[in-house]
Amino acid sequence: MAVVQRKFTEIIQTLKLAKKTSKDDYVTHMRLVLLGMGVVGGIAFVIKLIAEFITFGGRQ
Repeated sequence: MAVVQRKFTEIIQTLKLAKKTSKDDYVTHMRLVLLGMGVVGGIAFVIKLIAEFITFGGRQ
């Protein structure tokens, strides 16, 4: 029981030390995440498109 209470106290102390990010930092981070997702999705789409053309071209 003491271990759980100590862990709970550590969590509270960590949350007290954590600072809230500014809206500008949050928006910048969100743009980077969305850009990364778009790039990865675009690459996956191109690979899938090429694979479809190769597969379609092989059928008679």
